[in-house]
Amino acid sequence: MPKTAFEVLNPDRNRSCVVFASPHSGRDYPWSFLRTSVLDKHVIRSSEDAFVDQLFDCAPEYGAAFIKAGAPRAYVDLNRSSDELDPALIQGVRRQGHNPRVASGLGVIPRVVANGRAIYRGKMTYEDAMGRITRYWQPYHDKLQTLLDAAHRRHGQAVLIDCHSMPHEAMDGVARGGMRRPDVVLGDRFGAAASSDVVDRVEAAFAAAGFVVTRNTPFAGAYITQAYGRPSRGQHAVQVEIDRSLYMNEALIRPNGNFEAVQTALRTVVAEVARIGQGRVPLAAE
Repeated sequence: MPKTAFEVLNPDRNRSCVVFASPHSGRDYPWSFLRTSVLDKHVIRSSEDAFVDQLFDCAPEYGAAFIKAGAPRAYVDLNRSSDELDPALIQGVRRQGHNPRVASGLGVIPRVVANGRAIYRGKMTYEDAMGRITRYWQPYHDKLQTLLDAAHRRHGQAVLIDCHSMPHEAMDGVARGGMRRPDVVLGDRFGAAASSDVVDRVEAAFAAAGFVVTRNTPFAGAYITQAYGRPSRGQHAVQVEIDRSLYMNEALIRPNGNFEAVQTALRTVVAEVARIGQGRVPLAAE
C-alpha cells in the first residue's frame, strides 16, 4: 500500500488565507498494486499530474499551507466523491443512476487510466475498495478541511487553490479563430465555487506571469471544487489546470528543458495568490 495518504508543508507563520493542494501528483506505486494490473508503471502514470507538487511546493514560503497526495490517482482518485463506486470494477456495487465519470471508468477507484486503458484484469472486492477510501481518501479530505477551517478562523475567509495538469491536446478544441492557445484553465464551476474577485485575482496573477488563461472550458472543476467551494460562507475553491507540455515531456513523463522557467514563473503566481485576503481584519486566534 502507499505509505502515506498525504503530506502537508506548513509555513513558519500562517500569513495567508490560501491553501494550495495537489490531489493527483501522488506517485507511490506499491508493488502489490502494480502486480494486479495489466499495465506497466509507466502507462499507469499517464493519469498522474506528474510534478505538479514540485511546481507549487513553494507555497509555504509565502505563508500558505500546501497539501499533496501520497497515493497515486490510479489507486484512489481524491477528486471524486467517496460514493462514486464503479459496479464494473467493484464486486457487490449496484448501479445507481447514470454518472458519466463512473461510466467512463473514472470513479473514486479508477478502472482506467488516460485514453481508457484498463488497469485491472478483473474486479476487486468491495472491502479492498473501501479500504482505500478509509486509508487514503478520508484522511486527505479530513486534513484539507482542517487546513481550510484554520485559515478561515485566522483570516475570516479561506481560499483553496486545487492544482492539476492537463494533456496538451485537451485544448485542441478551445484555441480557435486565431486566439492564443490557453496555458491555464481556471475552474470555479461558473461562479458557484468562488467569488468573482477571488477568481479575478488568481487569473491576474497567472496573466502577469505570462500565462494565457481561460475559465471553465473545458474544465469547470470536479468534486473538490464543488464540495469545498462555499463562497457564501467565505470558503472559495478554484481549480487550476496547467498544460503539461509547458514543463514536461508527456510521453516520457519527465521534466523538459522549460521546467525551471515554468517553476520560476509559477513562484510569482503563488506569491501573488497567497496575498489574497491580506489587508482584511483577521479574526482573533483561538
